[in-house]
Amino acid sequence: MWHILNAQVSIRAPCCRKWFDCAECHADVSDHELQKSMEMAFACKKCKKCFRKNADEYDETDEYCPHCDNHYVLEARMPKPTLKVEGEDVRVDSRMLKDDRIRVEEERSIFNVKDAPDRLG
Repeated sequence: MWHILNAQVSIRAPCCRKWFDCAECHADVSDHELQKSMEMAFACKKCKKCFRKNADEYDETDEYCPHCDNHYVLEARMPKPTLKVEGEDVRVDSRMLKDDRIRVEEERSIFNVKDAPDRLG
């Protein structure tokens, strides 16, 4: 199953009373099925405050956090399977390149505190 990537709230599972971003997250971690309930507890990820909503009385005004007005009912964004060539254009992403240049040690000086005991005797 695909997990929701843009979850704005965490939902408390009524069966085990733990917080999850989506039903698939609950299914991955738990050994039991998610219990259905009309009373839902949410934790907003923006303001970190919890609130409850009743599914029987849910309307469009309930799509926002009552504390910070964060719009938490969004179209779910899920990962899309793609095929890419590993190591794309180095002008865009140069993390695949290894720097083969030899680093020169810093010049020693009597003002360098690290090797002062060796230099001054």
